[in-house]
Amino acid sequence: MEQIGELWLVGAGPGDPDLLTLKAARLIAGADVLVHDGLVGDGIFALARADAELISVEKRRDRHSMPQQEINALLVRLVREGRMVVRLKGGDPFVFGRGGEELEAARAAGIACGVVPGISAANGCAAEAGLPLTHRALASAVSFVAGTCQGLKEQDWRGLAGPGRTLVIYMGVTTASRIADKLIADGVSPDMPVAVLERGTLPGARAIRTLLAELGDVVAREAVRSPAVLVVGRVAALADAEDVMARDAVRELQEYVPW
Repeated sequence: MEQIGELWLVGAGPGDPDLLTLKAARLIAGADVLVHDGLVGDGIFALARADAELISVEKRRDRHSMPQQEINALLVRLVREGRMVVRLKGGDPFVFGRGGEELEAARAAGIACGVVPGISAANGCAAEAGLPLTHRALASAVSFVAGTCQGLKEQDWRGLAGPGRTLVIYMGVTTASRIADKLIADGVSPDMPVAVLERGTLPGARAIRTLLAELGDVVAREAVRSPAVLVVGRVAALADAEDVMARDAVRELQEYVPW
């Protein structure tokens, strides 16, 4: 007789273990197996049992340790072995986490699957930077998009950024210049404020303010690395962040004016 365990899709949040939900922490502590991606903070693994098995299925640009179909099959196999399996995902499982595909695979295999939401990267990074994604005077709508290179030209972002709106772009570091060009071509003002939120809630976190027209240059010059989200909109000017435009202007002035 087949032995059936448990499967949970658990949001690990943006990295700080203190931002886990109580349910997520309880499930992590009780899991036989943690199948995790590469955006899970080390402090979160410290909550696992000493004998828990950790299986990394980390995905990076141009390098996937395991295709999604194999991940789906792995989860099903582990549960059928009678194990308590936590599929641990950075942020929220249903916000660019492919949790929907894994949920469908579990259902197709006749396996019950629970979902525990997590604080998304956008929410966690913005909160740390003091950046409200909506603001009564500045933005009454917020949208989330993926900035990955594949299909970028075909994505229709018209109306997602501009006055009264906030656009949050995941996975947009390597395509920042093209993203800026795309938005400006769609009518967004070149002087629209942008916040680059790098490694939010993790050690070494940075928040950088710039303008849309300068986004690509700033990301390259500041050597921004993933994980990072880009926030485009008037609310970005409210971020408690380093204003690289102002900093560079002061440096340029210092080169020509004796103090």
